[in-house]
Amino acid sequence: MTSEQRIAGSLTEEQVAFYEREGYLVLPQFLTAEDLAPVRAALAEKVSWIADDLYHDGLIADKLEQRPFETRLADLFADLTDKEFLRYGRGWRDRQPGLFHLISQPKILDAIESLIGAEIFANPVYNVRPKVPHVAAGAVPWHQDKSYWPDANSNPVITAWVALVDANEENGCLQIMPRTHRQRVLSYHAETYSGTGYTELDEQHVAKKNQVISLPLAAGGVILFNDRCIHMSTMNNSQVVRWSVDLRYQPTDQDPMPQHGIGFLARSHQHPEQVATLEDWLAQRPTHELPGVAS
Repeated sequence: MTSEQRIAGSLTEEQVAFYEREGYLVLPQFLTAEDLAPVRAALAEKVSWIADDLYHDGLIADKLEQRPFETRLADLFADLTDKEFLRYGRGWRDRQPGLFHLISQPKILDAIESLIGAEIFANPVYNVRPKVPHVAAGAVPWHQDKSYWPDANSNPVITAWVALVDANEENGCLQIMPRTHRQRVLSYHAETYSGTGYTELDEQHVAKKNQVISLPLAAGGVILFNDRCIHMSTMNNSQVVRWSVDLRYQPTDQDPMPQHGIGFLARSHQHPEQVATLEDWLAQRPTHELPGVAS
């Protein structure tokens, strides 16, 4: 077997070694436009729900139904405030079929399998991130994902950050501190300046002269990173919405974190019949139960 081959999953040995050493891995041009179509359609539907709501409340006079996916949400909030945007949350976790199709996307699961094996649980903490131009909710401070579940008995939890549109330094692409994933959960606080309450690392941890890498990524690219790896993203200073989705995966023998929601069995070689279907996910069942089989 050469260094470019892998027995299980889709990553090469070199990619796995890079991830384990650096704490992250960039997979450019990983998903096609066809792969992204169901989730983009789901989010376009969500934006229409928001437009209906804003129109009903008299906050907008035009639902802007002909605007493209990349700009419609930004255009709807162009004359509104951060507070009005945050009515809908800093991240979205709707149970729409298009989101399930992305979370259970075989290409993503193949990559995750290379890192943790074939028994894969989709963590309940997934988020759609509509980074809207000039809205405070768009900036995400330096943090470790594990600060959101510090007491959970889960290690590793792998984030798969999926770019639905091109992400760059102007619209707030991901920035990361390599090799910080071997640290414990560092001290943090809830930030108070944007109204989002994001967790933020205490100043002494980010004041250190750690290397910072900016990770611009074209639509369809995916970034995998460890939940202890320090990262952030800046304000969106463009005219388009920086749409992304962060998904999370872990081995099935780790804490499923029910206090954060209901995840699901995404892949299993040992119990393939228990892998959750779309219907299971919509009903918030973590596994598939066959008729006549006791749970």
